[in-house]
Amino acid sequence: IVFANTVFVTKILRRGLPAARAGFRRDAQKKTWPPPCANGEARPVGLLPGETVVKEGKASILFPSANEVFYNPVQEFNRDLTCAVLTEFARDVLARRGVKLVVPGETERVVVSLSEEEEADEAMEKKRAESPTVTAAVGERCELGLRVLEGLSASGLRSVRFALEVPGLRSVTANDFSTKAAALIARNAEYNGVGHLLHASCRDASMLMYEMRGKKERYDVIDLDPYGSPSSFLDAAVQSVSEGGLLCVTCTDMAVMAGNSGETCYSKYGSVSIKAKYCHEMALRIILHSLDQRAGVYQRYIQPLLCVSVDFYIRVFVRVFTGQATPSPCGSKQALVYNCVGCGSFHLQRMGRRTSNGKNVKYSPAIGPPVGPECQHCGQRHQLGGPIWAEPIHDLPFVQKVLSAVSGNPSRFGTSKRIEGVLSMVTEELDDVPLYYTVDSLSGTIHCNTPPLLQFRSALLHAGHKVSLSHACKNAIKTDAPPAVIWDIMRCWEKTNPVKREKLTETSPAFKILSREPGTDACFTVREDANPQSRKLHLTRFKRTRSLLGPKLAPKPDSGGIGTDLQDKSKKCQNKRKNQITESELKNIQCKRFKQGTCAHGDKCCYSHDP
Repeated sequence: IVFANTVFVTKILRRGLPAARAGFRRDAQKKTWPPPCANGEARPVGLLPGETVVKEGKASILFPSANEVFYNPVQEFNRDLTCAVLTEFARDVLARRGVKLVVPGETERVVVSLSEEEEADEAMEKKRAESPTVTAAVGERCELGLRVLEGLSASGLRSVRFALEVPGLRSVTANDFSTKAAALIARNAEYNGVGHLLHASCRDASMLMYEMRGKKERYDVIDLDPYGSPSSFLDAAVQSVSEGGLLCVTCTDMAVMAGNSGETCYSKYGSVSIKAKYCHEMALRIILHSLDQRAGVYQRYIQPLLCVSVDFYIRVFVRVFTGQATPSPCGSKQALVYNCVGCGSFHLQRMGRRTSNGKNVKYSPAIGPPVGPECQHCGQRHQLGGPIWAEPIHDLPFVQKVLSAVSGNPSRFGTSKRIEGVLSMVTEELDDVPLYYTVDSLSGTIHCNTPPLLQFRSALLHAGHKVSLSHACKNAIKTDAPPAVIWDIMRCWEKTNPVKREKLTETSPAFKILSREPGTDACFTVREDANPQSRKLHLTRFKRTRSLLGPKLAPKPDSGGIGTDLQDKSKKCQNKRKNQITESELKNIQCKRFKQGTCAHGDKCCYSHDP
């Protein structure tokens, strides 16, 4: 600084103040900082003291050792799945603009058509392929491409991966309210060489989206992955996404959405959650209900593409459209849930009716309730939850495209095997059956042995009902069979695996259910179609990384962050209760009751009676 000031003063004395300023401007235009390397290229961004490099996918992220910027390695599956979904969404949208995507490692597109509409779309793609098109590769700016916004970027890892792994993008805006996070995003963009495509922003996410509500300013893709609930960002998100644009939302406040606090869930999402076995799928339908309700205020509606519940969070991908002519009113797409507190039976009550007569469609109020004051199976009362989204939560043709792309290029993502397993289960789910039962909860209600999964599924198939598994729960059973049929099957199973009736109280749900004879005889012979393809192939469906599962502490930039021993302390506390004291070690501990003269176990006592 002293040297620079001396030079500046010398030039002032020789040439005067205006000439000295002009000379320094010319020198600044000639020089760059950091100075270039010997080969003329820009010098790479260096590591600051205490920083480490985190590698995921094709991205290398500079990450501070202190917990100043949030990062969760468990959500690599979330980021991989988002890149796969975004690639297929960009492929569909940009094909109409004459742009062909070039994905590294992808040789030939193999798409399984599930309907006549898909076959027509495939024919249109072939016609477009014959005509001259513009190709878009990863890491390159496409002028006809998509504009992407990540509202809460933290370190910018997800946005950097978008720029490096998803072709057909015009710009990626990585926003975060933290100044430290925004500075780190800018450094990570330069470190990965995507500064021409990724732009860092330090704004309030809601205000940024509200300012981009104009039809020509809206984003094609908006990704929201907050630390906790996204409810405060949904209103702005449904307005600032373009017509037919993609909205990606992550919810990690599962304690609220899974029934631990119904009042809090209602204040955030406009729906009352219930603590039941199907709580994870109900959480998906609650966030879809909230999105559709907020979009309806602005004459818009949503179309779910893919909704998954994995690990400790849920993730939804929906498209947002404008207009009231195509979709049905919101009431007929929502439903209330009546859940029995005794046996777990549930019934759905649509909030509106839709009747069609040729080309005419009529909407009228719903008729209900579907249940009486008491449960007809166990005599207990009902809980009322919802409203929830009652329409399909997946677009099966789109999911099939994503599955085909991931399975055809397994080296693209680190979690490709799990993505293939989860999406395979999604394609096997019954799309017109909301919620599910679990086999262990059914057997636990009547206190009998749990029937094997294949035998229970076979019994439902023999009875003429549809049945499938669910990606949200390992022992889930989705079926269109009414609760009366399900309990008849359990009564038939109890006859071959009897319970001790004398231990059941007359007011218990088990006593009232088993006191009735089954209406039909269930057949438990295993059928060939009872075992789904994903289970036959032993695909990775329910993988949990317990040592790193769950979100870490919130970042504390003002207090200097948390030390580097946070993860070591977490590992140290894992399984700390597994090393239990053995019986031989208990013999070295004196019995307190023997000392008081009240021990009745005598020599069979596991503690020592030696004074």
